[in-house]
Amino acid sequence: MSLYPSLEDMKVDQMCRAQIKQMGVQSQQTPPPYPVLSSAPSSMPMRSNGTALYPALGEYMGLELSEAILAENMPEYSQLAILQQTQVSGNTSLVAPVSGQSVGLYRAQVTHGVREVILCKDKDDKVGLRVKAINNGIFICVVIDKSPAALAGLRFGDQILQINDVNVAGFSMDKVHSMFKKSPVNGIRVVVRDRPFERTVTLHKDSAGHIGFQFKNGKIISLVKDSSAARNGVLTDHQLLEVDGQNVVGLKDKEISGIIDKAEQVVTITVIPSFIYDHMVKKMAGSLLKGLMDHSIPTL
Repeated sequence: MSLYPSLEDMKVDQMCRAQIKQMGVQSQQTPPPYPVLSSAPSSMPMRSNGTALYPALGEYMGLELSEAILAENMPEYSQLAILQQTQVSGNTSLVAPVSGQSVGLYRAQVTHGVREVILCKDKDDKVGLRVKAINNGIFICVVIDKSPAALAGLRFGDQILQINDVNVAGFSMDKVHSMFKKSPVNGIRVVVRDRPFERTVTLHKDSAGHIGFQFKNGKIISLVKDSSAARNGVLTDHQLLEVDGQNVVGLKDKEISGIIDKAEQVVTITVIPSFIYDHMVKKMAGSLLKGLMDHSIPTL
């Protein structure tokens, strides 16, 4: 093998160089086979000389795809354009309602977490709640309006775990009531789990203002086909406890319907299985739920 290229190899190399150079001159002089945008979006792939690599949608394949034509034949395009415009302009309004923007969703939030509250007694030497024993657990079934328990944020269905460092699992209803009665006036430490039997469902009203279920005595008895309630997983044989975080236990159906009607476009309901609810309020006077229960709108 020779250490140096032959004369024939050198001639071939010179011919290749000449062809490459000629192709380069032609590529600089020949316009691209498609239109070039004068000002391309920042996300558009660019050539080294700053021109767009691909044509705009309106110039693609020679079609005149203006926004007016797209809006007429593809309505979803016009909605997308509106959404893009609101994002660009900084306007937070969206085409469809977003559940996360609902104040009621935050009021009704069920965490199932554990927290400690400090209670005191009122002028009548009471903390303002009643409990029920279920499956060796102690659950709050009544929170008196404007009572220390209501002011501390306790709600229907909260599970009491400890009272002044004493675990109450397996205790009876009477024993727990006695513990509160014997507690000091101030500094009653209560550890609770946030409503373990309950869940929330966020719904959107339709054009008629309906959310898609029927109830009787607060119990959900039927769903409307293809409604927001049906699509979002509402179940029958569940009791309505809250609407946008406001307790509706003990209220008449007409009153609950009025609260739903006055709610915003996005409505969050809190529910519990009916058999658990029925056990919690069994043998409880209706006047206690209707007249004394805290039905105020919680503050954030």
